[in-house]
Amino acid sequence: MRSWFRNAFRLGLKELASLARDVVMVVLIIYVFTVAVYSEATAMKTDLSNAGVAVVDADRSTLSSRIKDALQPPYFRAPREIDRSELDHLLDKGEYTFVLEIPPQLEADLLANRGPSIQINVDATAVTQAAVGTAYIREIIARETANFLHQHGAKQAVPIEPVIRALFNQNLEAIRFTACMGVINNVTILAIILVGAAVMRERERGTIEHLLVMPVLPSEILAAKIWANGLIILLAAGLSLHLVVQFVLQVPIVGSVEFFLAGTAVYLFAVTSLGILLATVANSMPQFALLSIPVFVIMFLLSGSFTPFESMPAFMQDIMYASPSTHFVRFAQSVLYRGAGIDVVWKDLAIMAALGAAFLAAALLRFRTMLARQS
Repeated sequence: MRSWFRNAFRLGLKELASLARDVVMVVLIIYVFTVAVYSEATAMKTDLSNAGVAVVDADRSTLSSRIKDALQPPYFRAPREIDRSELDHLLDKGEYTFVLEIPPQLEADLLANRGPSIQINVDATAVTQAAVGTAYIREIIARETANFLHQHGAKQAVPIEPVIRALFNQNLEAIRFTACMGVINNVTILAIILVGAAVMRERERGTIEHLLVMPVLPSEILAAKIWANGLIILLAAGLSLHLVVQFVLQVPIVGSVEFFLAGTAVYLFAVTSLGILLATVANSMPQFALLSIPVFVIMFLLSGSFTPFESMPAFMQDIMYASPSTHFVRFAQSVLYRGAGIDVVWKDLAIMAALGAAFLAAALLRFRTMLARQS
């Protein structure tokens, strides 16, 4: 056993030396955990920001003015008042995402309790901004209407006033989500690419034959590739969280970064094993790249890192439980956003470890077959 660990350690040092000489891979690692994380966090926004809004005000009352004045930056650009005849043309040109039609006698009908309505015309091309912006505008109209009625002694019109308290992200800032998710998703990408490229590099350069004449086992070769490449990604992810997310982006992390990195090590064991399995299936680097793309897409889009996992169809949720990325995203969000401890996330850690063992067993079987063909 001591010989096994010694050989795996020395082969891992060889992997680190080989990676250090690969300038393209080194630049890729630095870029992915710095510039890419920063760009994704600051440029890709899912919340409402600087949306164009216009108003057709046929009432010109105090209430309609209050509603217009409440549409303020940073959520909306300053509203522009337009004529009703311009509405369809401006929406067709895409100049405004929202156009409010305030009917005549709005204020008088409201005070007379005749149930007036305001029409909100929405360009739903950008579906996320349209949905979020519509909710914001409805909330603004309801708030300004309630305040207006209170000032006119009609408090009974709004018997219940909800109080909303947002936990873990009090200002509902998308950057708090996208910054950490960028690091998490990049861990998956690089884990598969680095370890898969390491296997393909051995085959394409012919150094796999050198390993065949050495007194080493296939399990030692795989273990070396897993710990060496996993260590590089783990260090890069930790530095990215501290330097890019916390220092540059000023995004607070509620939970323990050290505990997150410990769980990431378990995930890296699973996903690097998967990367080796894919590399043993492919016969060349282009084949490996094409084989990895659908794996990336599925693990990204269906793991819960972009959309809520619970919103997926039930049968798809059952399928995605076999992906370690699903459990890693759940673990990471619980630890980084909500400060969860081992008592909350131990099941996800156990499942990731079990999936990693299954992937490693399959990869070892395929790797031995590949070595037998090479010899």
